[in-house]
Amino acid sequence: MAVSSKLLLSLLLVATSLMAASAANFNQDFDITWGDGRAKILNNGDLLTLNLDQASGSGFQSKNEYLFGKIDMQLKLVPGNSAGTVTAYYLSSNGSNWDEIDFEFLGNLSGDPYILHTNVFSQGKGNREQQFYLWFDPTADFHTYSILWNPQRIMYLFPDSPIREFKNMESAGVPFPKNQPMRIFSSLWNADDWATRGGLVKTDWTQAPFTASYRNFNAEKACVVSKGASSSSSCGINSNTNSWLSEELDSTNQERLQWVQKNYMIYNYCSDAKRFPQGFPTECNFS
Repeated sequence: MAVSSKLLLSLLLVATSLMAASAANFNQDFDITWGDGRAKILNNGDLLTLNLDQASGSGFQSKNEYLFGKIDMQLKLVPGNSAGTVTAYYLSSNGSNWDEIDFEFLGNLSGDPYILHTNVFSQGKGNREQQFYLWFDPTADFHTYSILWNPQRIMYLFPDSPIREFKNMESAGVPFPKNQPMRIFSSLWNADDWATRGGLVKTDWTQAPFTASYRNFNAEKACVVSKGASSSSSCGINSNTNSWLSEELDSTNQERLQWVQKNYMIYNYCSDAKRFPQGFPTECNFS
């Protein structure tokens, strides 16, 4: 879908002024929002950890709001028996008609693969879930998880492969997140009523505290919304350094996306006929 530079500029400057985002550390970029000390920023801001015990989980959010961007974060998920736990990492706006782009990592019994749950909300409407088995151990080391969000599409990316693409299909009447700035959020919490095998496997609190770790946040390729500021930057729309604003999958990455979805997708709302007996959502006709 083509988007003119004039339209893109108008989207980027909706009641705001913009400036290019830059990489920093957790002390500069994030606030711990809950957990009563269970979340910690360590190593002079280079590392952040979230903890969950039977009393509470924990979470954080970005100081900045973003309107389009490529957001990278390295995560190391809860090791061992993490059944019942959820590590959520997502972008979200405020209000009853919010937009949201979700990564949710569903804990597992030791030896079973982690499940990645993804969803896209626009104007308060979600129900666009896709789930995948991870084909690597996300607890043994840090791995980069990325969200690319531009006016044409949303892409979920790992270092070696895209795993999901949600295109802008407003021309077909499908709402697309484009006007509401979003913050980055993450939390570690107990969801043993549904997270592992539909809630059949409960959290083993003898394994607590559970810990997820974060490092190497990068939002250099993103636009920070600075409400009330005098800047009127367009984030370099015509600059080669911001080619992500019109980035799409090349043929190699299209093949990688198809490989992941063929081999590791375990749920796709666009093939759940029981859930949509009257017909699949409109966007499913374009996937």
